[in-house]
Amino acid sequence: MGEEHQELEQNEREKPMSLMNMTVLTGFIGGILWSSLGYLCYVLNFTEIGPRVILDPWTIGEWKDSWLGIVIAIVLIGVISIGAALIYYVALRKFTSMWFGAAYGVGIYLLVFFILNPIFPSIAPFTELSRNTIITSFCLYLLYGIFVGYSISYETSELKKQKKMEKEAQT
Repeated sequence: MGEEHQELEQNEREKPMSLMNMTVLTGFIGGILWSSLGYLCYVLNFTEIGPRVILDPWTIGEWKDSWLGIVIAIVLIGVISIGAALIYYVALRKFTSMWFGAAYGVGIYLLVFFILNPIFPSIAPFTELSRNTIITSFCLYLLYGIFVGYSISYETSELKKQKKMEKEAQT
């Protein structure tokens, strides 16, 4: 009897994470990853804008210019990115092309640099930004959109395939 129980445990498959949980995790990791790469670009002088700009409208003090400010800004961007991933999940998850993710990243770029720009005092108006800052930021947002969009679309597609296979196996 003990051997039969062990065989059954070995044959059990681990339940996959739900699509919503996967979306939240993808958004958080995407925000952390791409804002960290953005900070690296800032340190290497590819861009004038670092992740700390997210703290400017709401915080006072020198701490935001220290390593603690950088870490908090990156984590905060990760949390905000969960919202962006959920918006993609609701609106565009059924599209499997990476181009929808790329377009989503460009849309977020346009939102941040043209509409939300006045909220962030340390970001100069778009026409006053250096060419390197514009290109680097554009590429980071584009890649973020592809990462989040394609990850969510891929998981949606895989879940559909899995459900279809389970349905076929039952009949």
